[in-house]
Amino acid sequence: MAARTGAERYFEKQRTDPEYERFYQDAAASVRAIDGLVRSIDAQREALGLSKAELARRAGLPPEAVRRLLTTRSPNPTATTLVALARALKLDLVAEPRTKPAWHARKVAAKKRTQMTAFILLS
Repeated sequence: MAARTGAERYFEKQRTDPEYERFYQDAAASVRAIDGLVRSIDAQREALGLSKAELARRAGLPPEAVRRLLTTRSPNPTATTLVALARALKLDLVAEPRTKPAWHARKVAAKKRTQMTAFILLS
């Protein structure tokens, strides 16, 4: 489907630049990770039968902040908020190394781009 607005056409063109696309994909991965955390917290809240207001009370957060976080399309919570909600639900937030295929593939692709650039410059 072709881009409809000037902004969509602009970003479509920008994404043809490999560097821009890499940054775009990194940002998209961050958004997916945050969304996944928020959805996991909300799923646990529902599994425990808690209202958003009750979760807010247990976490020591304003009810409107929790309601907004759990209903907005693009949540952007602070780490403090995520930790408070997780603790209130008896969840742990754990940082784990990324799986090798994801970061390794990006590393290999970057190395190939560098080698190709060097080849072109030397030719």
